[in-house]
Amino acid sequence: MRNFLSVDELIAMQTQGAPVRVIDVRWRLDRPDGYEDYRAGHLPGAVYVPLDTELSTHGRADEGRHPLPSTATLQAAARRWGIHAGDLVVAYDDAKGISAARAWWLLRQAGVEVRVLDGGLRAWTAAGHELSTDDVVPETGDVVLDEIGAGALSIDDAAAFPASGVLLDVRAAERYRGEIEPLDPQAGHIPGARSLPTLRHLDAEGKVLDVETLRTTLAEAGVTAGTPVAAYCGSGVTAAHTALVLAEAGVDAKVFPGSWSQWSNTPGRPVATGSEPG
Repeated sequence: MRNFLSVDELIAMQTQGAPVRVIDVRWRLDRPDGYEDYRAGHLPGAVYVPLDTELSTHGRADEGRHPLPSTATLQAAARRWGIHAGDLVVAYDDAKGISAARAWWLLRQAGVEVRVLDGGLRAWTAAGHELSTDDVVPETGDVVLDEIGAGALSIDDAAAFPASGVLLDVRAAERYRGEIEPLDPQAGHIPGARSLPTLRHLDAEGKVLDVETLRTTLAEAGVTAGTPVAAYCGSGVTAAHTALVLAEAGVDAKVFPGSWSQWSNTPGRPVATGSEPG
């Protein structure tokens, strides 16, 4: 099953009257609240989704920056977005699909048919389509979600994963090596993890590369057919994008949602540095 949707495909579906719900998941580390950006211009009919409150929850530092929401919280949010049983959800952002992928990862676990708009807002405007500035408030949906969480690793699962599969650290390579750490208390990576920054899977326009190129890049990191794979990042958002890319390449992957923010805030967890897994 495809996991990305082009602008032309989205427009064709909407023109044909298909049950499509578009969600705007504008979020960045430097601007976690994307509501004002949404109001400045969004795809017509798109509902704004706050990642920090509807696609994650918050607790102690040793739980990470973006723990999973409960299924009940996600279901209430999905109904607020106007999602009904049988709808196709299309998520987009203005950050190369990174935050939209978080919605994809959660909704996919919940049994919702979901895609990510390839190239996001940039692709929409580059194709000459107009933006809207209204605040879309749809009628409440009735979707019933499956229980989420089966696609997630605990911190102990992540620690043990390299012994039986490939654990990918998808942050920037310098953070993996421990040369810099702008957000968390320790620099480095989980011992045994391999570095594969998620941006390697995208072109200059933020669109996903072709499947054969993806598979070649993944194979270089040790990901081949039948290999168990999991991904982590800083706080469990970017890792969902790698899971999205892996799914596009035909590989099912798990995500460690606590990621480095949980690992580095948990006393006693070992830390590796340098370019090798350790």
